[in-house]
Amino acid sequence: MIDAALEALRQGRVILLYDFDDRERETDFAIRADAVRPEHILQMRKDGGGLICTAIHPRSAQELGLPFATDMLRCYNGISGMVGEVPYDRKNRSSFSLWVNHRDTFTGITDRDRALTINAIAEQVKASMNGGGTDFASQFRSPGHVAILRADEQLLTRRRGQTELSVAMAMLAGITPAITICELLDDVSGLALSKPDAQAYARRKGLVFVEGSDVLRTWEESAVRTQ
Repeated sequence: MIDAALEALRQGRVILLYDFDDRERETDFAIRADAVRPEHILQMRKDGGGLICTAIHPRSAQELGLPFATDMLRCYNGISGMVGEVPYDRKNRSSFSLWVNHRDTFTGITDRDRALTINAIAEQVKASMNGGGTDFASQFRSPGHVAILRADEQLLTRRRGQTELSVAMAMLAGITPAITICELLDDVSGLALSKPDAQAYARRKGLVFVEGSDVLRTWEESAVRTQ
């Protein structure tokens, strides 16, 4: 399934990405950020229901000057104590960075506004990865309605969340390493949609379902991980 998932990403199609049984045990929608359209935001908020975020490569985050949210919070004495461990990943910090809206949006929350913001993030990531000039602050305002996730500097070597899995898949697929993701939640239980139910959804919708273990194995076998 990994080859089919990588090809779907190249073609700008949505896939389903499950992490690990011993981690979040969650399935996310995933699509390359430069291919996101308003209808994809609609699908994510209606069929997924989780948080719509865009995961980016750590080198790009550094070039664009995008910090980890935890680092910013530690600068403020009154709330620095709020920075704590992630229950499902106590060895690593949260991947959240800034929340942004593109300056051409109105409220920032509509399907069209979020798609515009996400596409613009992808443009900035592409430029930063290719040595081009970037000016993130001139393009965006914060706080906004699109969460940017900054992948760990060592990607899947140290942290194996949806952020790192999706960025690693982008690298393997040879596309801009900016992937928009959103968790699938269960309307009945209020919990994350179970893996069997997510697989059933994938079959109904004709989507590729891929597991983190397959991504990790392919990543560890690939020369891309050394770049």
